[in-house]
Amino acid sequence: MFESIRRARLQREGLSCGKTRRKHQEGDLLDEMRTHPAGTVGAYVLFFVGIGVLMRLGTQVEAGLPAVTWLHMLYAAAIGFAMVVHERVALRHDICDNGVLLLVLGTIFTHLALVVLMLDLSFSQSWGKTLKAIVLPHAFGPVVLSVILGRRIGLFGAIYATLFGVLVCISISAPTYMATSALLGFTGVLLTKHVRRRNRLFMAGLYVGLVALAYSLLLHEAAGVIMEERIGRMVGLPLLIGIVTGMAVGGLLPVMESVFGVTTDVSWLELGDLNHPLMRRLSIEAPGTYHHSLVVANLSEAAAETIGASASMCRVCAYFHDIGKLSKPEYFIENMDPSDNPHEDLTPRMSALVIIAHVKDGVDLAIKHNLNSRIIDVIEQHHGNSLAYFFYRQALDQKAEVERLVKQSKAKEDDVPQVSEETFRYPGPRPQFKESAIISLADAVESASRTLEKPNASRIETMINDIVQARMMDGQLDECDLTIAQLARIKASFAKTLLSMMHGRIKYQKAIEAKPSSQQAHVREEARPVLVGDEETEASAKIVEASFSSPAAEAPVKKPRSRKSPPASAA
Repeated sequence: MFESIRRARLQREGLSCGKTRRKHQEGDLLDEMRTHPAGTVGAYVLFFVGIGVLMRLGTQVEAGLPAVTWLHMLYAAAIGFAMVVHERVALRHDICDNGVLLLVLGTIFTHLALVVLMLDLSFSQSWGKTLKAIVLPHAFGPVVLSVILGRRIGLFGAIYATLFGVLVCISISAPTYMATSALLGFTGVLLTKHVRRRNRLFMAGLYVGLVALAYSLLLHEAAGVIMEERIGRMVGLPLLIGIVTGMAVGGLLPVMESVFGVTTDVSWLELGDLNHPLMRRLSIEAPGTYHHSLVVANLSEAAAETIGASASMCRVCAYFHDIGKLSKPEYFIENMDPSDNPHEDLTPRMSALVIIAHVKDGVDLAIKHNLNSRIIDVIEQHHGNSLAYFFYRQALDQKAEVERLVKQSKAKEDDVPQVSEETFRYPGPRPQFKESAIISLADAVESASRTLEKPNASRIETMINDIVQARMMDGQLDECDLTIAQLARIKASFAKTLLSMMHGRIKYQKAIEAKPSSQQAHVREEARPVLVGDEETEASAKIVEASFSSPAAEAPVKKPRSRKSPPASAA
């Protein structure tokens, strides 16, 4: 309220336009609950209460089943303790906040609830005991978690869905249930690596169904209960359940992504459409930035693959990381007219402010176009709080020059400009996660690579090492969880990708006039273009010669006036 009053007063005085910059994150309470211990405890309490309810319902699917006893509750408490320890010790970095924890626990609970419902249906249809264990949707929870959060979390879900399922489905033999649940759950996790198309989920469900079909036949054969009149049920139901499971996961993914704020590889590929309005604007209004973003996307995607980070996320976020340059594209060197440098008319401080502002402008555009929250995070973090060194150096040089004039009594003390390093730093924050750090490094590496003369493997590696070392010394990588070993693999990936992009081309001799006189025929014959380092055969000479058109007259080159162009890495 007080902020609104202050803004209204400034607007009346003509000191404010009345507009406020869009905010990426609102709701401090919600953000605090994502990491607060009380949220963690609350999520576990709700989960264990739900397990108790399912255990109670599991005893009512068949008449004559024993009621839930304190012994059953003791078993559940022991499994719950193991679950908490496993999550806290082995998966702290994977389950990074309470929102993700709630997704994991909610998925396991939903999985067990579906198991109870299917078990009740199987009893109502009077299916055999062996078939009852096989037709349960054992792969549902593990597949959901594997697709959304990765296979480590998928295996976690498969393990504890199996252990709690034994207590919930007490009408089924514990060994039979454990073996079947583990087999189908682990199979589902195995088949959901790098799911980038929704049809892969259908195929994963189909393969799970085929495994369940084969296991059903083997289990019934081992039990000696195969009957010809029931063979269709033994074969068809397990296959059908597997296919329906895959289709159900595909249909639920968009809902779960929206509710819990997560993005799968499937959605990242859908978001990576270069026909997005912002990307089309970038290609037309800032073609240099557009090309830069594509190269950064290639660099970051390849690097992410080497360390097991989300390559799809890196590619898509890199596409949009510099969209803020659309507000003033001509001020960035990749889009600059060689004959006109707008920075010549600005002080170093103003130039730095224009360059730095592209981060906030990018956040505004991203929020306006409802881009994914991770993309907005990358836009905010890809420069961290690094220094716009080129303009900072210029400001220091100008200050030194004025101080020299003051000593010569050619200027006044009041003319000496005040230069603060903080004025020339980006607002931050520093990269908070691996993908953001990779894009930040790729952005700097790609820009600096444009300044290399005669690039080769040694020069590229030296440049990459210098940039990464400088970022580390400046503390830009202190808040992400990249290890030294991962940085080494990232640098090697950058070097490999850049070397392939900046490879040399075959050099040809200059073509002569298209229509030489008869007196020049001999000269023309000797001046045919040849491959450097190779003797050209008669046939290849004709092919190369035919590829040359009549040379146009060389246009006179206008020598540009002296200007203070920032280096490629300044932006």
